[in-house]
Amino acid sequence: MSDEIDVDNEEDPTEELLNLKSRIEELENELMYANAEIANTRQRAARDRSEAIKFGGSSLIRRILPMLDSLDKAIHSSEENDSKSIIEGVRMSLIGIKSSLELEGITAINAQGKTFDPTCMEAIATVPTLKGKKSGTVVDVIEQGYMYHERVLRASRVIVYEGEDEE
Repeated sequence: MSDEIDVDNEEDPTEELLNLKSRIEELENELMYANAEIANTRQRAARDRSEAIKFGGSSLIRRILPMLDSLDKAIHSSEENDSKSIIEGVRMSLIGIKSSLELEGITAINAQGKTFDPTCMEAIATVPTLKGKKSGTVVDVIEQGYMYHERVLRASRVIVYEGEDEE
């Protein structure tokens, strides 16, 4: 008797239309809430990115602050002691600053005596190649260069041997 149609269970077309309109309204509300949530998520992500950029260096700054204190102490102690204490204080602070930078991924570019590399070095002068030296070799580093992970933060400014290699 599955072929029989139960006439009593059929809904009135108007009632079915009202149910469909109600369901459409529910779905439109869900869509509106979903769109609002997406907009809020985008705003939150933009705010988080902005804060990350603004405060991203705070761990480095926290590591460097003790070195500033050490330099300050070295200056104040120099008023009472000899210059050896200043030199030692500055040397210790320099070691601490370099260590802090390395922990953040900032490393010095080792250029002295290396072959000139234009991707991380800037030749500011050249000198004639000396006997036993190879043309294109860095003679002197005028300003230390630094890498930030794999990127050049500041190129090393160097003086390079140029000319014929003398044997």
